[in-house]
Formats: sequence, structure tokens, C-alpha cells
Amino acid sequence: MMSAAMDCPVYDVDLYDDDVLRDPYPHYRALRELGPVVWLPRNALYALGRFEDVRAALRNPDLFSSAQGVAANDRVNEMSRGTTLASDAPLHDRLRGIIAAPLLPRALEQIGPEIRAEARRLVGDLVTRGQFDAVADLAQHLPLTIVSKLVGLEDYGRGSMLRWASATFNVLGTMNERGCSAMADVLEMRGYLGGTAIRERLLPGSWGQRIFEAADRGEVEPERCPVLMRDYIGPSLDTTIFATANLILLFGQYPEQWDLLRKEPTLIHNAINEALRLESPIRGFTRHLTNDATIGGVSVPRGSRVLLLYASANRDERKWQDPECFDVRRRASDHLGFGNGTHMCAGLHLARLEMTALLEVLLEKVTRFEIGEPVLALNNVLRGLASLPVRVS
Repeated sequence: MMSAAMDCPVYDVDLYDDDVLRDPYPHYRALRELGPVVWLPRNALYALGRFEDVRAALRNPDLFSSAQGVAANDRVNEMSRGTTLASDAPLHDRLRGIIAAPLLPRALEQIGPEIRAEARRLVGDLVTRGQFDAVADLAQHLPLTIVSKLVGLEDYGRGSMLRWASATFNVLGTMNERGCSAMADVLEMRGYLGGTAIRERLLPGSWGQRIFEAADRGEVEPERCPVLMRDYIGPSLDTTIFATANLILLFGQYPEQWDLLRKEPTLIHNAINEALRLESPIRGFTRHLTNDATIGGVSVPRGSRVLLLYASANRDERKWQDPECFDVRRRASDHLGFGNGTHMCAGLHLARLEMTALLEVLLEKVTRFEIGEPVLALNNVLRGLASLPVRVS
């Protein structure tokens, strides 16, 4: 097991433990107070929890490399090398260019009207009902009805996407019981997408079909097509679903912020950024140090595995005033909820489009969210809700 540098503070807590996942923020605060870089002996990781340090690392892929994987365990890092997530330039840039094409703002203009129309129909139905689950009934709807079809999978593939996405993020943490259990779903997903018949099963004109057409043009190796297909599963589902449900949770907890947004709908963009800052769907990924580094005066040796905690950085008192308060007037566009640098989330524009479409209609039809007891979805890398009862008026 890797050992800590002599001058590095130590935090002897498993960051992937159930109790920590349920309430991680006191632990993130403790990490930030200990120093810019902290050794986690339970996880054999160095951790960065302060905003400036995390952002600087994300913007320095030559030193904080993704090519050796971004998980907190060796098994998945070995499995995932050469994927979009686990690669550096120039390979990363070439692969990302292919999967990002339909996710760019100009391309999304084509599906914007469909998403907005479906959002209006959905919210109208839910408001008529008066009470619903903000996760199953609201947040999951657009990703599962529209986005999953755009990916192009047949019914079985679409029906399995949520399970596969959750498993994909679980195995990017440590190989605890949760990570080990998720491996079966990850292997099933790999087998399905890597099957010889997958191209024939894809809907014509779908995002998945476009990947294979890129291979026909020689832009990517044919054997990488199933790998690129996997890139659409996690980013298009769980992160957006969790972010959407978190918005409803926060507006239920801070009704005065909902009143403010209703008076000033131009703050929608601010509100989305603030929710992503305060309740970041992705806790963080790791990087591999390609050389010796000095972080905040602490020497970290080459070959170290460093955990970049986006969720901690987004609550750093050094960066944000009153960081644990939800404030839709806050200008939080530089939050790290989508990451930063070359690996910034490719699906961020799609996520914003879906959340904006829902908020625009909710602002018209809802004056108050009365929330019930939220149920957390325990995941090694993601933070979000499994359910959230809501009554609207």
C-alpha cells in the first residue's frame, strides 16, 4: 500500500463508508481545515479538498493524468484505460470530439423544442396530481423518455441504463461491498454494448449510430465504438437526474429562494449553477501524478493517486461566502460540479437544457414545494436522491 509523505496531514476516515456518504460535508470541511493536501490511509489516496487546488489540478492534465484511470481502485483503472474518461490528449481529445458532437449547443437546438414540449406536458400532469416523487416522476422522466432514445438503444438497453449508470459510478470508488456488487452490472453492460449485433440494434440516426459511422469514416477504431457508447450512459442519466431532484429539494428547503426566482426568472441559470455547487452530483474522481509535485508546500511523490473532491471544493470557505447557504443570486458559474479543464463534463449543455425546460414550466405553475423525507441513493462517487415526496401548490 502506498504510504504518505512525511509532512502530509492525515485523515483516518474511509470516505466511501456509508455514514460518510450520508453526511459527507463535515468530513470535507475537516479535510479543508487540515491542509491543501491530506493523506487518507483507509483509502490509500491523497485528497485535495480546496477550490483553487482542485481546479488547478483539473487544469493540469500533464501532471494530474487521467491515462492511468480515474477510479479509486486498481482493478477499474486497469479495465478503463483508453476510454474517454481514462485518457489524456491526444487520444482523449479525439474520442471526446466524437461523443460530444451531438451534445454541443448548436446540435441541441434541434431537440430543444421536443424537450421543452415534453417538460410542459410532464409538469402539467404532475401539478394536476398535486403530489409526486421528484426523482421517479420528475427528474428521471426527460432522461429516460427522450435522451435514452437519442442514444439509440433498444428497449432492453434503455430499460437497463439507470442500473448500468449507477454501477459505473459505484466501481469508480473503492472496491468495497458496494463497488464489488456493482461490477456484475458493469460487466453485463460491457457485454451488451460489445456484442456483435449492437450496431444493428441501434436506432437509425441515433447518437450510438453516429459513433459507428465515425468508425466507417476512419475517425475512430471500430473496437472503440462500444467503449464510446458507454460514455452516453452515465453522463446522460444519473448526474442530470440527481441535479434536477436536488433543485426541488433545495427550493423546498429554501422557499424564499423559490419566491425570488418566480419574481426574477432570469436567475434560472444562476439557480442551476448554485444547486450544482451546493449539492454536486459527482463527489470527485482521482488522478495519477506523472511527476513529483508540491501542493501547498507538501511534497507528493510521482505515481501517487490523488482524489480531487469537487463537492468539497464547491463548499470551500476560501472561495465562497456563506458556502453552505443556497442563494440563487450567487454567481457560481465557476463551480466544479461539472469538473473543469479538458475533462469537463461533455453533457453539461444537455443537463442545463433539461433542467431549464423543467424550471421554466414549474415557475409558471408552482408557488410552493412541500417536501417529505428525502431518501439518499448511496453511491461511491455520486450524491443524489433515490426518492423525494413532494406536494405542490
